Amino acid sequence: MDMQNRPGGRTGSGPMASAADANVERRERLKQLAMEIIDLQKDPYFMINHLGTYECKLCLTLHTNEGSYLAHTQGKKHQQNLLRRKAREGKDLNAMMHMAKQNQPKPQKHKTIKIGRPGYKVTRTVENTSKVLYFELYYEDIQPGFIPKHRVMSAFEQKIEQPDKNYQYLIFAGEPYENISFKIPNQEIETQDGKFQPVWDKDKKIYSLRVQFREKKNNK
Repeated sequence: MDMQNRPGGRTGSGPMASAADANVERRERLKQLAMEIIDLQKDPYFMINHLGTYECKLCLTLHTNEGSYLAHTQGKKHQQNLLRRKAREGKDLNAMMHMAKQNQPKPQKHKTIKIGRPGYKVTRTVENTSKVLYFELYYEDIQPGFIPKHRVMSAFEQKIEQPDKNYQYLIFAGEPYENISFKIPNQEIETQDGKFQPVWDKDKKIYSLRVQFREKKNNK
């Protein structure tokens, strides 16, 4: 750019450039930089319209020549629109991935056809003043490899009967049989020395459990 013969300039000293001149110089530098790094044939936002002028499809701006368009691509407006577009495309991609995940078919849960309750036998006895219950449940058609289970449930956990604090429930489960429960006194069960351990006879398919209630201590 010619810096000589400007108003206010002195020979041999730096010329005084106006704001308009500085802007022109800046755009020229941006143009030269853009020409070095941008290939218009690969620019998705570059378009020549029916009037023969150049158009930026991203910013919807018109330009008289390639240099003007290239300088525009290095400007603040174009760069901000690129960032907005990138952020929007990122959100759209995340939304699409989320929708695709929701539309995936959910795995079907295996539903076992119940065949009714198992047979059972309950024996009541007293050992050393302690009440004892013996449970035997017969699972002749239990699923191969399945071992029955049991658990004690509070009267306030179940939703079948009106809760009674004086009782608790002993529940047995073994596929494909329905769960079966027994209403027993709400007393502490003796668990020491394996006294509450079940026995599973896999040959006879009999599940046995001994329940011994701990003696109540008399308050003096």
